[in-house]
Amino acid sequence: MAEIFEKSDKRTHYCGQLSESDIGKRVSVLGWTQRQRDLGGLIFIDLRDRTGIVQLAFDDDTDRSIFDKAFGIRAEYVLGAEGVVRARSSVNPNIPTGMVEIAVDRLKIFSAAQTPPFEVGTGKKVGDDVALRHRYLDLRRPELQNNIRMRHEIARVAREYYYENGFYEIETPMLIKPTPEGARDYVVPSRIHPGCMYALPQSPQIYKQLLMLSGFDRYIQIARCFRDEDLRADRQPEFTQIDLEMSFATQEDIMEMNEGFIKRCFKEVLGIDIETPMRRMTFAQAMDNYGSDKPDTRNDMMIKEISENVKSCGFGVFTDAIANGGSVRAIVAEDAAATLTRKEIDKLTEHARGIGARGLAYIRWADETPNCSFAKFLTEDELSAIIAALGMKRGDVALIVADKNKVVLPTLGALRTIVAKKLDIIPQGKFNFLWITEFPFFEWNEETEHWDAMHHPFTMPLDECLDSLESDPGSVRAKCYDMVLNGTELLSGSIRITDWQLQERMFNALGLTREEIDAKFGFLVDAYKYGAPPHGGSGMGLDRLAMVMCGADSLRDVVAFPKVQNASELMSGAPAPADPKALDELSIAIKE
Repeated sequence: MAEIFEKSDKRTHYCGQLSESDIGKRVSVLGWTQRQRDLGGLIFIDLRDRTGIVQLAFDDDTDRSIFDKAFGIRAEYVLGAEGVVRARSSVNPNIPTGMVEIAVDRLKIFSAAQTPPFEVGTGKKVGDDVALRHRYLDLRRPELQNNIRMRHEIARVAREYYYENGFYEIETPMLIKPTPEGARDYVVPSRIHPGCMYALPQSPQIYKQLLMLSGFDRYIQIARCFRDEDLRADRQPEFTQIDLEMSFATQEDIMEMNEGFIKRCFKEVLGIDIETPMRRMTFAQAMDNYGSDKPDTRNDMMIKEISENVKSCGFGVFTDAIANGGSVRAIVAEDAAATLTRKEIDKLTEHARGIGARGLAYIRWADETPNCSFAKFLTEDELSAIIAALGMKRGDVALIVADKNKVVLPTLGALRTIVAKKLDIIPQGKFNFLWITEFPFFEWNEETEHWDAMHHPFTMPLDECLDSLESDPGSVRAKCYDMVLNGTELLSGSIRITDWQLQERMFNALGLTREEIDAKFGFLVDAYKYGAPPHGGSGMGLDRLAMVMCGADSLRDVVAFPKVQNASELMSGAPAPADPKALDELSIAIKE
């Protein structure tokens, strides 16, 4: 039977805090049993809490009733122990408390435990399905405990930093009007208004802009956001962002403010100095050089264009691509010929086709003479010119794609990341930050055959692009900026449109009718008619920042109760069928 917790059971120390300086002190610790070792006349229990492990010792000097109680303890029992700290006779250098132990003279079992479905805290690999179905046990692992602690520390530093810089923390609604923000909304039916829906916010975007119109000047919120989109390692359907907005601020002001937070966060949480100001790179530069708007610059493989070198060769794949307005580009993997065998290149070719490329040409220089997949279409001089243009040497491999740039660049961008991992050339423990700026405002949607906003329709275009809104939408660049860390987009932000007439021009350029504008954004357009300060802001992914700082592979490792690939939560069984009575009250019928 579980023993009752009393006031006298209060802990004096956490398990992982004890050291040689505590020898001789009487202490009280509380936690879970990591393991129990019965050596006959000697019993040891490793007691674990969120700070670490300490050894409890029971021997011939221990009261017999306490010794017998210790004998029956098993893994994951919840205990309270009191006693005197003493030096361990057998030191364990693998844990911080390995020099000491507690000679227990008072022991309480608060809760017994069944044998868990997997061992907690042993480092043994557990299947995701089993671990997530018993997430409350999985979370007891020291690795996840540390990740969740670090996530807390990041949030703490964020609040302290932005408070000190004059920001108010203001909550915005969780039940809002559906507005298009690039992903599907999670909708919530209204009982009081049959047939009407709330949406869960994809971000607090409109509300934080309205707060600037309300005169609050600097807003901050650690905001919960929701997007009904396909999951991946760095995406969950519900996530948290450090959301801010600033009035009377330039793009540089907002970027500098966020850099200050990152600098302080890395220093306080990891003890690492981040160099500021961070590197800047335009969207066009990022795509041309790395094939991605969130490049991992720890990998120094760059995309090189060789269109001029091959425009007159006899290889139709190259010449046709150039004639159709595309290009021929390549990446060079140095000293990769031994790793990138013909079989491996075939795998990369299939991957390229999966992205959208029609194929993958290559030059593999493993022996005296380079092996070129399209050599029969070239003269020796033309091949030599290509090799010289790419700066290749013996041992290198060049991977080449020819097509429209919208295919070539992202394909090579993906391949450079895959190849870098195969070659193991990405340095660990290095943090490469950069800002990506001057994104295109519009992107062409081939399905609907009209222009969509690449970010959101409230973003301010660059001044020099205003005259091109209607005449040449594809050339319009925006006053927006993304912070990228090691290939992960951490933050996205922009300067906002504050002129209601310009905002209406923007809606018109996106093909919205007057009725659609009034229905979706009428309240916002009206608000801007009553005096709007220039303002801008950003949203930084707290989960993603924690993931990168922890060195985790997935957001699952920094979220307490994550969803899996199909957006379900295995432990609780969410989502679940709705009660028919509740559906009736909401005037909802389920279509089979």
